Amino acid sequence: MKKMYFNKKNNFFHGIMFHHFHDNLKHKKSQGSISKDDFYRIIKFIGRENILDANLFQKKLKNNKLKKNEVCFTFDDSVKSQIDVALPVLEELKIKSFFFVYSSIFENKPDNLEFFRYFRMNYFDNINDFYNDFFKVLNRDLSNFFSEKKLIIQEKKNKFPHYSEEDIKFRLVRDQLLGKTEYEKLMLEMMKIKNFDPKTIKSEIFFNKDDVINLNKLGHSIGLHSHSHPTSFKELSHNDQEKEYKKNLYVLAKILNKKENDIRCMSHPCGSYNENTLKVLKGLGIEIGFKQIMQVETDKGMLKINNTSLEIARQDHAEIIRRIKE
Repeated sequence: MKKMYFNKKNNFFHGIMFHHFHDNLKHKKSQGSISKDDFYRIIKFIGRENILDANLFQKKLKNNKLKKNEVCFTFDDSVKSQIDVALPVLEELKIKSFFFVYSSIFENKPDNLEFFRYFRMNYFDNINDFYNDFFKVLNRDLSNFFSEKKLIIQEKKNKFPHYSEEDIKFRLVRDQLLGKTEYEKLMLEMMKIKNFDPKTIKSEIFFNKDDVINLNKLGHSIGLHSHSHPTSFKELSHNDQEKEYKKNLYVLAKILNKKENDIRCMSHPCGSYNENTLKVLKGLGIEIGFKQIMQVETDKGMLKINNTSLEIARQDHAEIIRRIKE
Protein backbone atom coordinates (compact mmCIF):
# COMPACT_ATOMS: atom_id res chain seq x y z
CA MET A 1 0.00 0.00 0.00
CA LYS A 2 1.29 3.46 -0.89
CA LYS A 3 2.31 5.56 2.10
CA MET A 4 0.45 8.84 2.52
CA TYR A 5 1.40 11.77 4.72
CA PHE A 6 -2.12 12.81 5.64
CA ASN A 7 -4.05 10.60 8.04
CA LYS A 8 -6.42 10.94 10.99
CA LYS A 9 -3.67 12.29 13.23
CA ASN A 10 -2.49 15.16 11.04
CA ASN A 11 -5.25 15.81 8.54
CA PHE A 12 -5.49 19.57 9.10
CA PHE A 13 -3.63 22.59 7.77
CA HIS A 14 -0.22 23.38 9.24
CA GLY A 15 3.35 24.30 8.40
CA ILE A 16 6.30 22.06 7.62
CA MET A 17 9.39 23.28 9.50
CA PHE A 18 12.90 23.13 8.03
CA HIS A 19 16.24 24.16 9.47
CA HIS A 20 19.46 22.51 8.26
CA PHE A 21 20.45 20.89 4.98
CA HIS A 22 23.62 19.15 3.85
CA ASP A 23 25.37 18.51 0.54
CA ASN A 24 28.62 17.05 1.91
CA LEU A 25 30.48 19.81 0.06
CA LYS A 26 29.99 23.17 1.72
CA HIS A 27 27.52 21.85 4.26
CA LYS A 28 28.50 18.72 6.14
CA LYS A 29 25.88 16.22 7.23
CA SER A 30 24.90 16.92 10.82
CA GLN A 31 22.30 16.04 13.42
CA GLY A 32 18.84 16.73 11.97
CA SER A 33 20.09 17.92 8.56
CA ILE A 34 18.61 16.60 5.31
CA SER A 35 19.90 16.33 1.74
CA LYS A 36 18.40 17.59 -1.52
CA ASP A 37 17.15 14.06 -2.20
CA ASP A 38 15.51 13.91 1.25
CA PHE A 39 13.81 17.22 0.45
CA TYR A 40 12.39 15.81 -2.79
CA ARG A 41 11.14 12.73 -0.88
CA ILE A 42 9.34 14.92 1.66
CA ILE A 43 7.61 16.90 -1.10
CA LYS A 44 6.53 13.70 -2.85
CA PHE A 45 5.32 12.17 0.44
CA ILE A 46 3.19 15.20 1.29
CA GLY A 47 2.06 15.70 -2.30
CA ARG A 48 3.02 18.81 -4.27
CA GLU A 49 -0.70 19.59 -4.73
CA ASN A 50 -1.08 19.97 -0.94
CA ILE A 51 1.71 22.55 -0.58
CA LEU A 52 0.50 26.14 -0.85
CA ASP A 53 2.59 29.20 -1.61
CA ALA A 54 3.20 31.22 1.55
CA ASN A 55 1.14 34.25 0.54
CA LEU A 56 -1.80 32.03 -0.48
CA PHE A 57 -1.60 30.09 2.80
CA GLN A 58 -1.63 33.36 4.73
CA LYS A 59 -4.52 34.76 2.69
CA LYS A 60 -6.63 31.60 3.07
CA LEU A 61 -5.93 31.50 6.81
CA LYS A 62 -7.05 35.10 7.18
CA ASN A 63 -10.28 34.34 5.28
CA ASN A 64 -10.86 31.03 7.10
CA LYS A 65 -10.68 29.08 3.83
CA LEU A 66 -7.80 26.67 4.42
CA LYS A 67 -8.56 23.04 3.70
CA LYS A 68 -7.56 20.26 6.09
CA ASN A 69 -4.86 18.87 3.82
CA GLU A 70 -3.17 22.19 2.94
CA VAL A 71 0.29 22.96 4.27
CA CYS A 72 3.06 25.49 3.72
CA PHE A 73 6.84 25.32 4.00
CA THR A 74 8.69 27.36 6.63
CA PHE A 75 12.43 27.91 7.10
CA ASP A 76 13.88 29.24 10.36
CA ASP A 77 17.13 30.76 11.60
CA SER A 78 18.69 32.38 8.50
CA VAL A 79 20.80 29.28 7.80
CA LYS A 80 22.90 29.46 4.62
CA SER A 81 22.37 25.79 3.70
CA GLN A 82 18.73 26.68 3.00
CA ILE A 83 19.92 29.00 0.23
CA ASP A 84 22.47 26.57 -1.20
CA VAL A 85 20.50 23.30 -0.99
CA ALA A 86 16.78 23.95 -0.52
CA LEU A 87 16.19 27.09 -2.59
CA PRO A 88 17.06 25.54 -5.99
CA VAL A 89 14.50 22.79 -5.33
CA LEU A 90 11.85 25.31 -4.28
CA GLU A 91 12.44 27.31 -7.45
CA GLU A 92 12.38 24.23 -9.67
CA LEU A 93 9.03 23.11 -8.23
CA LYS A 94 7.68 26.67 -7.95
CA ILE A 95 7.05 26.50 -4.20
CA LYS A 96 7.08 29.89 -2.50
CA SER A 97 7.82 29.56 1.20
CA PHE A 98 8.11 31.44 4.48
CA PHE A 99 11.65 32.36 5.58
CA PHE A 100 11.83 33.55 9.18
CA VAL A 101 14.94 35.64 9.70
CA TYR A 102 16.53 36.85 12.90
CA SER A 103 18.37 40.07 12.33
CA SER A 104 21.35 40.50 14.68
CA ILE A 105 23.42 38.59 12.09
CA PHE A 106 23.25 41.68 9.85
CA GLU A 107 24.82 43.79 12.63
CA ASN A 108 27.71 41.31 12.92
CA LYS A 109 26.26 40.04 16.20
CA PRO A 110 24.99 36.56 15.36
CA ASP A 111 23.67 34.41 18.15
CA ASN A 112 26.26 31.81 19.09
CA LEU A 113 23.70 29.00 18.76
CA GLU A 114 24.65 28.16 15.16
CA PHE A 115 28.39 28.44 15.87
CA PHE A 116 27.96 26.04 18.76
CA ARG A 117 25.99 23.68 16.54
CA TYR A 118 28.70 23.78 13.86
CA PHE A 119 31.32 23.12 16.53
CA ARG A 120 29.63 20.08 18.03
CA MET A 121 28.87 18.60 14.59
CA ASN A 122 32.31 19.18 13.04
CA TYR A 123 34.78 18.78 15.88
CA PHE A 124 33.46 15.53 17.38
CA ASP A 125 32.99 12.09 15.86
CA ASN A 126 29.32 12.07 16.88
CA ILE A 127 26.87 13.99 19.02
CA ASN A 128 27.25 11.71 22.02
CA ASP A 129 31.00 12.37 22.05
CA PHE A 130 30.17 16.06 22.31
CA TYR A 131 27.72 15.46 25.15
CA ASN A 132 30.33 13.42 27.02
CA ASP A 133 32.88 16.22 26.72
CA PHE A 134 30.31 18.87 27.60
CA PHE A 135 29.33 17.20 30.86
CA LYS A 136 32.98 16.43 31.65
CA VAL A 137 33.93 20.10 31.33
CA LEU A 138 30.82 21.13 33.28
CA ASN A 139 31.96 18.76 36.07
CA ARG A 140 28.80 18.80 38.19
CA ASP A 141 26.68 16.13 39.79
CA LEU A 142 23.41 16.42 37.83
CA SER A 143 21.58 13.41 39.28
CA ASN A 144 19.26 15.53 41.45
CA PHE A 145 18.61 17.98 38.61
CA PHE A 146 17.59 15.23 36.19
CA SER A 147 15.52 13.53 38.88
CA GLU A 148 13.58 16.75 39.44
CA LYS A 149 13.08 17.13 35.68
CA LYS A 150 11.90 13.55 35.13
CA LEU A 151 8.35 14.53 34.14
CA ILE A 152 9.60 17.37 31.93
CA ILE A 153 11.97 14.97 30.14
CA GLN A 154 9.08 12.61 29.42
CA GLU A 155 6.87 15.47 28.27
CA LYS A 156 9.55 16.68 25.86
CA LYS A 157 10.01 13.15 24.52
CA ASN A 158 6.31 13.18 23.64
CA LYS A 159 6.40 16.67 22.13
CA PHE A 160 9.66 16.22 20.22
CA PRO A 161 9.95 12.55 19.19
CA HIS A 162 12.94 13.32 16.95
CA TYR A 163 15.02 14.30 20.03
CA SER A 164 16.93 11.61 21.93
CA GLU A 165 16.94 11.63 25.74
CA GLU A 166 20.52 12.93 25.61
CA ASP A 167 19.40 15.82 23.36
CA ILE A 168 16.68 16.73 25.86
CA LYS A 169 18.97 16.55 28.90
CA PHE A 170 21.56 18.73 27.19
CA ARG A 171 18.93 21.37 26.35
CA LEU A 172 17.55 21.35 29.89
CA VAL A 173 21.02 21.92 31.31
CA ARG A 174 21.71 24.62 28.73
CA ASP A 175 18.47 26.54 29.17
CA GLN A 176 17.34 25.91 32.75
CA LEU A 177 20.42 25.08 34.80
CA LEU A 178 23.14 27.20 33.22
CA GLY A 179 21.40 30.01 31.39
CA LYS A 180 22.84 31.90 28.42
CA THR A 181 25.91 33.48 30.06
CA GLU A 182 27.24 30.40 31.85
CA TYR A 183 26.46 28.11 28.91
CA GLU A 184 28.30 30.33 26.44
CA LYS A 185 31.29 30.58 28.77
CA LEU A 186 31.50 26.78 28.94
CA MET A 187 31.15 26.38 25.16
CA LEU A 188 33.81 28.99 24.45
CA GLU A 189 36.12 27.11 26.79
CA MET A 190 35.48 23.88 24.84
CA MET A 191 36.04 25.67 21.52
CA LYS A 192 39.35 27.07 22.76
CA ILE A 193 40.49 23.56 23.69
CA LYS A 194 39.70 22.41 20.11
CA ASN A 195 41.23 25.55 18.49
CA PHE A 196 37.95 26.50 16.78
CA ASP A 197 37.50 30.16 15.76
CA PRO A 198 33.86 30.87 14.80
CA LYS A 199 34.77 34.05 12.90
CA THR A 200 36.28 31.96 10.13
CA ILE A 201 33.01 30.27 9.16
CA LYS A 202 30.36 33.00 9.62
CA SER A 203 29.71 33.40 5.87
CA GLU A 204 29.27 29.62 5.50
CA ILE A 205 26.60 29.50 8.18
CA PHE A 206 24.34 32.55 7.85
CA PHE A 207 22.34 34.50 5.26
CA ASN A 208 23.73 37.80 4.10
CA LYS A 209 21.56 40.79 3.15
CA ASP A 210 21.62 39.87 -0.54
CA ASP A 211 20.18 36.46 0.28
CA VAL A 212 17.20 38.07 2.00
CA ILE A 213 16.69 40.55 -0.86
CA ASN A 214 16.87 37.74 -3.42
CA LEU A 215 14.37 35.55 -1.54
CA ASN A 216 11.95 38.45 -1.49
CA LYS A 217 12.44 39.14 -5.23
CA LEU A 218 11.74 35.47 -5.98
CA GLY A 219 8.37 35.76 -4.24
CA HIS A 220 9.09 34.09 -0.91
CA SER A 221 7.70 35.63 2.28
CA ILE A 222 10.21 37.10 4.72
CA GLY A 223 9.08 37.15 8.34
CA LEU A 224 10.18 37.86 11.89
CA HIS A 225 12.13 35.49 14.15
CA SER A 226 13.26 37.99 16.85
CA HIS A 227 16.37 40.15 16.66
CA SER A 228 18.89 38.18 18.72
CA HIS A 229 17.20 34.74 18.84
CA PRO A 230 16.88 34.08 22.60
CA THR A 231 16.45 30.34 23.18
CA SER A 232 13.89 30.93 25.94
CA PHE A 233 11.97 33.92 24.62
CA LYS A 234 9.08 33.49 27.08
CA GLU A 235 11.42 34.30 29.98
CA LEU A 236 11.94 37.84 28.69
CA SER A 237 9.89 40.71 30.09
CA HIS A 238 7.08 42.20 28.01
CA ASN A 239 9.29 45.23 27.34
CA ASP A 240 12.27 43.15 26.22
CA GLN A 241 10.07 41.00 23.96
CA GLU A 242 8.72 44.14 22.34
CA LYS A 243 12.25 45.47 21.79
CA GLU A 244 13.28 42.17 20.17
CA TYR A 245 10.47 42.19 17.62
CA LYS A 246 10.50 45.92 16.95
CA LYS A 247 14.21 45.77 16.15
CA ASN A 248 13.72 42.64 14.03
CA LEU A 249 10.95 44.37 12.08
CA TYR A 250 12.95 47.57 11.62
CA VAL A 251 16.07 45.78 10.32
CA LEU A 252 14.21 43.52 7.87
CA ALA A 253 12.06 46.35 6.53
CA LYS A 254 15.19 48.43 5.92
CA ILE A 255 16.98 45.60 4.10
CA LEU A 256 13.94 44.93 1.91
CA ASN A 257 13.16 48.62 1.39
CA LYS A 258 9.63 47.98 2.65
CA LYS A 259 7.29 49.63 5.08
CA GLU A 260 7.21 47.87 8.44
CA ASN A 261 3.52 47.06 8.06
CA ASP A 262 4.32 45.12 4.86
CA ILE A 263 5.84 42.34 7.00
CA ARG A 264 3.00 40.32 8.54
CA CYS A 265 4.38 36.85 9.37
CA MET A 266 6.68 35.29 11.97
CA SER A 267 7.73 32.12 13.79
CA HIS A 268 8.54 31.75 17.49
CA PRO A 269 12.28 31.10 18.05
CA CYS A 270 12.71 27.64 19.63
CA GLY A 271 8.91 27.56 19.94
CA SER A 272 9.17 29.77 23.04
CA TYR A 273 6.45 32.37 23.64
CA ASN A 274 3.71 33.41 26.06
CA GLU A 275 0.71 35.73 26.25
CA ASN A 276 2.99 38.78 26.30
CA THR A 277 4.54 37.64 23.02
CA LEU A 278 1.15 37.33 21.34
CA LYS A 279 0.18 40.82 22.55
CA VAL A 280 3.42 42.28 21.18
CA LEU A 281 2.93 40.61 17.80
CA LYS A 282 -0.68 41.78 17.51
CA GLY A 283 0.48 45.30 18.34
CA LEU A 284 2.95 45.13 15.46
CA GLY A 285 0.27 44.01 13.01
CA ILE A 286 1.57 40.45 12.57
CA GLU A 287 -1.19 38.29 11.10
CA ILE A 288 0.29 34.78 11.11
CA GLY A 289 2.75 33.07 13.45
CA PHE A 290 4.06 29.53 13.64
CA LYS A 291 4.86 27.50 16.72
CA GLN A 292 7.15 24.50 16.96
CA ILE A 293 5.04 21.40 17.50
CA MET A 294 1.93 19.48 16.45
CA GLN A 295 0.23 19.20 19.84
CA VAL A 296 -2.28 21.06 21.98
CA GLU A 297 -0.23 22.74 24.70
CA THR A 298 -2.64 22.94 27.63
CA ASP A 299 -0.08 24.82 29.72
CA LYS A 300 -0.52 27.70 27.25
CA GLY A 301 -4.31 27.54 27.56
CA MET A 302 -4.75 26.00 24.11
CA LEU A 303 -8.07 24.47 23.17
CA LYS A 304 -6.94 23.21 19.76
CA ILE A 305 -3.69 22.70 17.88
CA ASN A 306 -4.01 25.78 15.66
CA ASN A 307 -5.12 27.77 18.68
CA THR A 308 -4.88 31.23 17.12
CA SER A 309 -3.51 32.66 13.88
CA LEU A 310 -0.26 33.32 15.79
CA GLU A 311 0.03 29.69 16.94
CA ILE A 312 -0.12 27.62 13.76
CA ALA A 313 1.27 24.11 14.25
CA ARG A 314 4.34 22.88 12.39
CA GLN A 315 5.65 19.42 11.69
CA ASP A 316 9.43 19.08 11.88
CA HIS A 317 11.04 17.69 8.72
CA ALA A 318 12.86 15.08 10.83
CA GLU A 319 9.52 13.58 11.87
CA ILE A 320 8.40 13.32 8.23
CA ILE A 321 11.65 11.60 7.26
CA ARG A 322 11.03 9.15 10.11
CA ARG A 323 7.56 8.38 8.73
CA ILE A 324 8.86 7.88 5.22
CA LYS A 325 11.37 5.32 6.49
CA GLU A 326 8.81 3.38 8.57
